[in-house]
Amino acid sequence: MVNPLERKVLGSTGLEVTRLGLGCAALGGLYGDIPDEQAHAVVHRALDLGLNLLDTAPLYGSGKSEIRVGQALKGIARDRFILCTKVGRVLDPVTDDDEDRGQEIFDQPRPFKPVFDYSYDGVMRSFDESLQRLQMDRVDILHIHDPDDHYQQAMEGAYPAIAKLREQGVIAGVSAGMNQWEMLADFGRAGDFDCFLLAGRYSLLEQDALHDLFPLCEEKNIGILAGGTYNSGILAKGATPGAKYNYGDAPVEIIERARRLEQVSERHGVNIKAAASQFALAHPVVTSIIPGTRQPDRVTENFNLLNESISSDYWAELRHEKLIHPDAPVPEGD
Repeated sequence: MVNPLERKVLGSTGLEVTRLGLGCAALGGLYGDIPDEQAHAVVHRALDLGLNLLDTAPLYGSGKSEIRVGQALKGIARDRFILCTKVGRVLDPVTDDDEDRGQEIFDQPRPFKPVFDYSYDGVMRSFDESLQRLQMDRVDILHIHDPDDHYQQAMEGAYPAIAKLREQGVIAGVSAGMNQWEMLADFGRAGDFDCFLLAGRYSLLEQDALHDLFPLCEEKNIGILAGGTYNSGILAKGATPGAKYNYGDAPVEIIERARRLEQVSERHGVNIKAAASQFALAHPVVTSIIPGTRQPDRVTENFNLLNESISSDYWAELRHEKLIHPDAPVPEGD
């Protein structure tokens, strides 16, 4: 069991965040749009439960998520929430010549196309426009978003820009957010980062970050926000053909591994979603998990999953069956 309302300091940000937060990609229309009112209700449910961590981005629906989060937070005391957004993509108006808007996975995005831009000026523009969409005068954490093919520009342009904003007191946390751990480790060695958002790469299915990134984070006091702890849904919706993994159809070997995890979970009467959520939080560098949803009731479900009891025998069998790495910390069993 994990108390979702327990607060831990996130790396070297000085910010105290709840162990459970809210990822807001779904509020931008990820895999299907929802009404504004429903998006607002998701944010309000998280706040009503006592959660204080919200993570959004310009990419999500070409600014739609940021707008909806800002609307939902209007009138909420600023000290009730920690707000993260991202830089690295600027939003340019769509023209008649644009065939590919780069928004295939977002339903009904705003009429803007995201363009990669990790330059100093591009990051400052992105940040200013995010503040306008959020109707805020500050955010707490800025992530350099998905710089997989742009490491040099990210370190020479984006990193100095957000480090300057931290120096000015405009933000508290300098971060990068990616679906790989290797480049995050490069960032951690090269710069002065406060935290990282690691999406999908530390879960019941994957623990490769254990022996490089996580020790570095412990050494340098870099907190980890873990996203994608259900690995795009395969650990939540079932290991069947067509199940999603890493934003695409899961390969056969992943389906088989997830199936074996399900079988052990069934033998022990364990909800695999509870196991996935609690497992990620067992590592000391993982400060919070930030699952996303478009349904207010799912926010409540994610909250309750952390309170479910899981026996030590369950974790022992996962180790015995080599389904989790022998060095991976596990929650204390009941």
